[in-house]
Amino acid sequence: MCRLFGLISSPHRTHATFWLLDAPDSLSAQSHREPDGTGLGYFDADGTPQVHKAPIAAYEDRAFAQEAREVESATFLAHIRYASTGGLDVRNTHPFVQEGRLFAHNGVIEGLDALDRHLGEDLSLVHGDTDSERFFALITRETTAHGGDVSAGLVSAARWVAEHLPLYALNVILITAHELWALRYPATHELYVLRRPAGGQHGTRHLDHVGRDGHLRVRSARLGALASVVVASEPMDENPLWRLMDPGELLHVGPDLHPTSHIALPDPPARPLALADLAPTAAASQQPA
Repeated sequence: MCRLFGLISSPHRTHATFWLLDAPDSLSAQSHREPDGTGLGYFDADGTPQVHKAPIAAYEDRAFAQEAREVESATFLAHIRYASTGGLDVRNTHPFVQEGRLFAHNGVIEGLDALDRHLGEDLSLVHGDTDSERFFALITRETTAHGGDVSAGLVSAARWVAEHLPLYALNVILITAHELWALRYPATHELYVLRRPAGGQHGTRHLDHVGRDGHLRVRSARLGALASVVVASEPMDENPLWRLMDPGELLHVGPDLHPTSHIALPDPPARPLALADLAPTAAASQQPA
């Protein structure tokens, strides 16, 4: 199963160090299955999006993913990919960039021919083969149609997919330079949120998060003194304040670090897919690690 991780410390910029694969000092047991890609997205001080990503198809790519990357931003987005659609190519590796926003997705959307027809000329936003990038293009179009309101655009796009296409899961994180959105839909995969005060639950510790499979590690000394909000596919430490998002819940964290959420998609998908309905490659990509 793909792994999502989002972090926001807005309005403050934070130095953080990311290991996207096999952190050398990870204490977690390593997964027996290698991912198909890793990616890290963040923003420069002037708001320019930056993305470092690679498919894990060669030694050089693995070395890229193992290398510690220290970056500074008010928002971060990391993704570990297990491919369901699209080959091992940097074009198909998350996060994706469109109109100054960064996006990553965990799940499977089928009926891509119908989605392509619905996108029409906006299919030009898509440069790879994935369902994820196509869904992002739909969000981008709907956001424009709603006057730049990302929340409205994300919900409109998700509702269209839920009503018209076969759907297994639609867990997403989307960030701008100062804001973060997360959607869990439906209940297929988990997505957790943590409102982390400065210093964590004890008030004295920097951030040091490690995923259960040992692939993703994030460390930030500065978050010993700054508050943050974290969204992840799994609780990444023992903090009791991790909260499982509800199915259909849309979370938004604004530039003042104030989170709001509501059930944006209360109804189940019109054409839900079970794991047994998926093609073998897609089904393997959605299995828990």
